[in-house]
Amino acid sequence: MYKTPITVAYGDGIGPEIMQATLQILEAAGAAIAPEVIEVGEAVYLRGESAGIAPEAWDSLRRTRVFLKAPITTPQGGGYKSLNVTTRKALGLFANVRPCVAYAPFVATRHPSMDLVIVRENEEDLYAGIEHRQSDEVYQCLKLISRPGCQRIVRYAFEYARQHGRRKVSCFVKDNIMKLTDGLFHQVFDEIGRDYPELEQDCWIVDIGAAKLADTPELFDVIVMPNLYGDILSDVAAQIAGSVGMAGSANIGQQCAMFEAIHGSAPRRAGQNLANPSGLLQGAILMLLHIGQGEVATRIHNAWLRTLEEGLHTYDIFDAEHSRQKLGTREFAEAIIARLGQRPERLKAVDYPDDSRITLKPLAERPAARKQLVGVDIFLQHKGRDADALGQRLKSLGIPGLPLSVITNRGVKVWPKGFPETFCVDHWRCRFLADSGDTLDFGELLSLQTRLYMAGFEPIKTENLYNFDGAPGYAAVHG
Repeated sequence: MYKTPITVAYGDGIGPEIMQATLQILEAAGAAIAPEVIEVGEAVYLRGESAGIAPEAWDSLRRTRVFLKAPITTPQGGGYKSLNVTTRKALGLFANVRPCVAYAPFVATRHPSMDLVIVRENEEDLYAGIEHRQSDEVYQCLKLISRPGCQRIVRYAFEYARQHGRRKVSCFVKDNIMKLTDGLFHQVFDEIGRDYPELEQDCWIVDIGAAKLADTPELFDVIVMPNLYGDILSDVAAQIAGSVGMAGSANIGQQCAMFEAIHGSAPRRAGQNLANPSGLLQGAILMLLHIGQGEVATRIHNAWLRTLEEGLHTYDIFDAEHSRQKLGTREFAEAIIARLGQRPERLKAVDYPDDSRITLKPLAERPAARKQLVGVDIFLQHKGRDADALGQRLKSLGIPGLPLSVITNRGVKVWPKGFPETFCVDHWRCRFLADSGDTLDFGELLSLQTRLYMAGFEPIKTENLYNFDGAPGYAAVHG
């Protein structure tokens, strides 16, 4: 029998224990896999690899294209980078899929009928990690959202819902505030949703959506959202379903995939035969589905459910009412192995297809928009707090056809006719807009910056302002 090569990392803390338990279950269930072990995590960081992975380990990942990873410890400080973020970006793992299911009454939850999936965009948003300190008082993080990135993740969410027999896809954004970035995500959701008329669809502002998710998760089925919201709310959803320690996740790309538990390395529990391997096992089940071994995934998942409903629990989910025996990591794995071939009697059994991979069609090319340079936002570090005085000075430094339009501080208009109550810091956005929407020459922007610098100002950043097909490609100003 052909065995699919997979790359395995045992990780840190409780990682080696739960990985050993998981691999024992996979072997006993007949999973046709050929693990290649690599070292990642704290020891690699401390040897001087800032991403926590050695160059030769990438060779295995790029060869197998399937990564089963236990939790790792990232040292604090010192410029260390998140291995998860690095792997997701380097291998193009654009979709993070996290099923969040309640196992009541055997795992405590206030939402016994909860059964939803969060599909999180994995590469963009604030996780682009582009940050700058711009002045003594102000730091910046850039939020990047692309149309192709939105199209891939939204299409994946709808395809996932269709393939898995889900009834509804919901979108969480904050486009009442971030009208361009989150607005694009919402727009793409509406566009792609028209290809799936059989599925219910709705879009929520993320704050009220999160409140409803925490209070009434039964409203949702599949939820798709940008990176940061998805990261936060998938942990929230896993916890209110029963425990973050019970949830696994898949990171899916067009060519590679990574599977893991969503919890951390829990070093305080390491080496004590206490840790619950369920989260990593759920990640491994998702891996089996990805490599076309749905029958094995079905056997393992049903045996795990049978173990839960028989009250054989690890310490973290043990309770006097529904637990019969408290098991260690190894003993819990042995209990699952003993129940391979059995199905749960009270919890809902699963029946997976042999192959549940989702293949997306190539993105359609869009005609380029007509792009017109119409102004510039120049950010200044300026210690004064008098917006009117600053406005008058800058107004006199404008060049013909490119006058000062507005000054903001932390996004709020402070000139002209700002409020004296507005608190200001040393970071000022000064917007210069062309008269009558005329198209500017880039040299005019350079000339303006030179005039400001020669007058004693320090431009710390500029953002060119464009119209695209006549519509502003920049946000309006608060106030």
